[in-house]
Amino acid sequence: MEVTPEKKELDNKNTNNTQSLIIDPSIAAEDRERIAVDLKAGLHPLKNKFVFWYTRRTPGVRTQTSYEDNIKKIVDFSTVEGFWVCYCHLARPSALPSPTDLHLFKEGIRPLWEDSANCHGGKWIIRFKKAVSGRFWEDLVLALVGDQLDYGDNICGAVLSIRFNEDILSVWNRNASDQQAVMALRDSIKRHLKLPGGYVMEYKAHDASLRDNSSYRNTWIRS
Repeated sequence: MEVTPEKKELDNKNTNNTQSLIIDPSIAAEDRERIAVDLKAGLHPLKNKFVFWYTRRTPGVRTQTSYEDNIKKIVDFSTVEGFWVCYCHLARPSALPSPTDLHLFKEGIRPLWEDSANCHGGKWIIRFKKAVSGRFWEDLVLALVGDQLDYGDNICGAVLSIRFNEDILSVWNRNASDQQAVMALRDSIKRHLKLPGGYVMEYKAHDASLRDNSSYRNTWIRS
């Protein structure tokens, strides 16, 4: 059966209307366009596009120049299918050398304290025994990619820091002075990770990290 121009136009209009119902109007226009393209391709678009980064540092060396030089982009993705393709090929935390950082951040945000999206923010920190860190990291990644954490627009990304005696998970947010968002993020992380009661969560603002040149020392909120 031949498809008339009127039928094509109607189909296109129906498709556009369906996409407008699926796509959250609060999402930026650029992201809405990306999501619409993914939908037309039969893929399952994520709300945000993400980038995995990798940092392998020389033990005992921490200068800003060396740190930025060592941050390497691994892969980016914007669909469920794209995420699983890359995630299934990433090394498990137990296979990574120490000290190593694995970063998952929204596209356009570098995993640096000084980045414009991070400079007024901070991070929640959780320390894990090495035997269990991989499971909690995977749960955190899935929650972040699936936009399941509260105040999701305030979240920049997450980091897994592989260290000699422990592994450290941190979730970075945009605004350290917004106490409601900071504490709601804490509660959401606890809930999605099903964090046992014995774990302590610490918070540190990035400007404090810049002052003492430390990611995980001298935290100012513990819970």
